Amino acid sequence: MPPTKRPNTHLPPREEAVPEIKNDQPTANTDTTEPDLLATFDPNGIGAANGNLYGLPFSPDTAELVIVPVTWEVTVSYGAGTARAPEAVLAASPQLDLYDADYPNAWRRGIAMLPIDPDRLAHNDRLRTDAAQYIQFLEQGGEIDQNETMRQICAHINQACAQLNADLKQQTLDLLKQGKKVGLLGGDHSSPLGFMEAIGEHYGKFGILQIDAHADLRNAYEGFTYSHASIMYNALQLPCVTHLVSVGVRDACDAEIDLMRKHEKKTRAYYDHQIQRKVQLTRRYSWAEYCQKIIKKLPKQVYLSFDIDGLDPKLCPNTGTPVAGGLSFAEAAYLLRTLARSGRTIVGFDLCEVGIAQDTDWDANVGARILYKLCGALLATQKTKNP
Repeated sequence: MPPTKRPNTHLPPREEAVPEIKNDQPTANTDTTEPDLLATFDPNGIGAANGNLYGLPFSPDTAELVIVPVTWEVTVSYGAGTARAPEAVLAASPQLDLYDADYPNAWRRGIAMLPIDPDRLAHNDRLRTDAAQYIQFLEQGGEIDQNETMRQICAHINQACAQLNADLKQQTLDLLKQGKKVGLLGGDHSSPLGFMEAIGEHYGKFGILQIDAHADLRNAYEGFTYSHASIMYNALQLPCVTHLVSVGVRDACDAEIDLMRKHEKKTRAYYDHQIQRKVQLTRRYSWAEYCQKIIKKLPKQVYLSFDIDGLDPKLCPNTGTPVAGGLSFAEAAYLLRTLARSGRTIVGFDLCEVGIAQDTDWDANVGARILYKLCGALLATQKTKNP
């Protein structure tokens, strides 16, 4: 798809489309260590397909916020394709106009994505073939204890996922030590565990705000220690994670519900059916009031984990495991805005499970816009700090 032309018009006046929140939004510092990059860049011009995220003039070296692409979906148990989401989102991103009423100048601080690693993607594809064979064996009633080949496949995949976590942790720590702020673009939702570990090692303890259709609290789902359905179970084992607040969950098993009840001081779920009843159907709360209730459960440092299937599936029809219900784009954006204005610090984020399709760029387009909101929210809560 050819890049669109950004309208060459004056920016519209900033209007509040939603009720003002009492806490003032932190003022983003728009200074940049590379002023010449901005001097020659026209934010109102063509959305150039220059190989950079959003067509911006920044590289990972000059950007303040660096996105780590993780082309990984080895353990997906339904629809595949999310391993190629980083490439698809990157390609769709220049279609986005840069003005954002919530975070109007955040992009000026520099946003860039690391190059996509072709070796990691190829490794994923090889393992994914084995995993699909293994999952089919289980779905047909196979007993892993009675099949040495399947036991070896499972063990090999667990080892490869553990190595990914270790590699990603080191890659993220290297960026943080350079003074970069970091986000992650998956891949399936198993992708960010090593990334979370690095965030904890650098920033200390934090709570997770999870937007997701699924609880993801399975213990080694299908025998995979690092399954996409086990990411929050594994995250809760990290010493740096003090709270888990989940929003939009509408698909969970009994064991996951029991686990949340058992750890009710550490976990809190705002299920989709509760949101629908209390906000949409009975109007007991406005969405603004409900967002305040959600944010109050989080500590001062927050990590955002955004599985795109937390949205209404009409916004992400090709995600790996779509579920009816979910947040609108405006509801998700308002929740992020409320967090950014709450006085808390967003220490990192991931966006996962963006699907792809041959006949449409819709999922990648929505993914690029959610990613932009996540970038703006993080930058709004962190002051500029040059390496």
